[in-house]
Amino acid sequence: MIVLSRRILIATAACGLLASVMPAWATERQPYTEAAFLAAQKAGRSIVVEVHAPWCPICAKQKVVMEQLEKKPEFDKLLIFAVDFDTQKDVLKKFRVTRQSTYISFTGTDEMQRSTGITDPMSLEALLQTAL
Repeated sequence: MIVLSRRILIATAACGLLASVMPAWATERQPYTEAAFLAAQKAGRSIVVEVHAPWCPICAKQKVVMEQLEKKPEFDKLLIFAVDFDTQKDVLKKFRVTRQSTYISFTGTDEMQRSTGITDPMSLEALLQTAL
């Protein structure tokens, strides 16, 4: 019994160590704030601004696709700022956005691409690539 417990302890410790050194392949996502966006631009980050609405069926489709894309290791340096279409009208004006389901990619301060209403996984992935 002691030998079995010792083996379990060693296996558990090894798994914990392995998990701690594996890369965290996940895209960073946060609500949009002007301060955080400007800091990310100043740092030269790869940024995507996502304009969404909870009632939008296209946004719901995009969310499913984006959840899968964000798990890909090539997007681990990507920072996504979520903008609420209904409550952040000042941000919509700043980015000249008139519709929900809009994505805008940036590399630092340079806008790379924008798109509205796309739900195709390959098209969304291509848009994310433009920020890298």
